[in-house]
Amino acid sequence: MARRLRPLRRRAPLFRQRERLLVVCEGRVSEPEYFEELRNFAKNPLVVLKIVPNAGATKMLVEHAIREMEKAEGEARRCSDPYRRYDQVWCVFDVDNHGGLKQAVRLANTHGLKLAISNPRFELWLLLHFVAHSADRNGHTVQRILTKHLPGYDKHINFSKLVAGYPDAVRRARQLDSMHKTRGTAGGNPSTGVYVLTGVIVRPPRTR
Repeated sequence: MARRLRPLRRRAPLFRQRERLLVVCEGRVSEPEYFEELRNFAKNPLVVLKIVPNAGATKMLVEHAIREMEKAEGEARRCSDPYRRYDQVWCVFDVDNHGGLKQAVRLANTHGLKLAISNPRFELWLLLHFVAHSADRNGHTVQRILTKHLPGYDKHINFSKLVAGYPDAVRRARQLDSMHKTRGTAGGNPSTGVYVLTGVIVRPPRTR
């Protein structure tokens, strides 16, 4: 008797549980170290870090991110592999000592990039892991306050001392956003959008 053939079944499409992220930083030490450690902690290999040291102006950082995004788009087309594209592209930078912020924001919005801006600087996000901070201070003062909680801080990150305070940092950063929204001073000093980016990085994998 001839063997009955099973009907062919269409293979299920590939499913990526997490989004592929490009994170472009201007800092040489603090930002890259923090996001690299967070990526490892979250076991999320789809986070790609690019560092642009001495970017000079925030617009240059955004322009670099756009070039990286377009490069990935080109590779995806050439290889017929949509997973080579970035699902989200983020730029991480400080307000402190940088010009051209408005132009950078407009350019990022035009190209669909997301921004994680800290005012006055990234150290505010680190400080929020330990204590609430709602005073308008310059970057040097914020860094000095941070050293009270991270003795010897010199831009290098000891991630093990930050992990426990991460949920508090997210809550405090949200409270700052809410405070500025009420006052009509969105993005004012102090504030940081880093918590939104970190939330994407640590987000659990999706299920089918």
